[in-house]
Amino acid sequence: MNPKTIREIFLRFRKANPHPTTELQYHNHFELLIAVILSAQATDKSVNKATEQLFPVANTPEKLLKLGEVGLKKYIKTIGLYTAKAKNIITTCRILIARYHSNVPRHRDDLESLPGVGRKTANVILNTCFGEPVIAVDTHIFRVANRIGLAHGKTPLEVEKQLMQNIPDEFKHDAHHWLVLHGRYVCVARKPRCPECIIRDLCEYPDKTRAMAET
Repeated sequence: MNPKTIREIFLRFRKANPHPTTELQYHNHFELLIAVILSAQATDKSVNKATEQLFPVANTPEKLLKLGEVGLKKYIKTIGLYTAKAKNIITTCRILIARYHSNVPRHRDDLESLPGVGRKTANVILNTCFGEPVIAVDTHIFRVANRIGLAHGKTPLEVEKQLMQNIPDEFKHDAHHWLVLHGRYVCVARKPRCPECIIRDLCEYPDKTRAMAET
C-alpha cells in the first residue's frame, strides 16, 4: 500500500473519531494494567463487568495483595484463564510494591518483567498511560493490517514493525485504537462489514462482502 493511501486511511479514521481510546474501564495506571492483563483471550466487556466490582474494593497493589489470590479469583472467575491471571496479578503487585514504589513503570523492559505482561500489554500501557507512539498488535490489528494491506506479517511482531514503519508519525499515537475499533466493529473476522466501512475504496482486501458489490 502506498504512503498516500495510508495517510488517507488515517485521515478518515481521525475525522470519524478524533480522540480514540481503549474500551477498558479504568481510573489510574494500575487499574489499566490489571484490566489489560485480564483482557488476554477475553473481551473488554467481560473484563469491565468484573473490574466494576473489583476496583471499588481493590485498586492499588497493596489492596489487591491484601485481597489475595483466592479473594481475587472470586471477582474474576467469569474471565478465561482466571486462575493463572490471579496468580500473575498477585505476583505483579508484590513486584510493584518492592521495586517500583507501587507505581506502574514506564519502561518496556520493566513492564515486560511483570508476570502476565508481554509486548502487547506493555505497548498498551506505554501508549495509553504514557503517550508513547507505539502499537499493540492484538488479534484485531493483526487481522486488519494483513487484510487491508497496511502490513503483511506472519507474527504480531512482524506486523508491529511494519505498521511502525508505514504509518505516518502524526497518527502513531492513536493508530492502535483506531485499528482495534475498526477490527472489532467493522472489519470483523468472519464477514467484514464492507458496506459500512469508511475506507472501503482504499482497502486492498480482494474478497469484500457481496453487499459491497451491490452498492
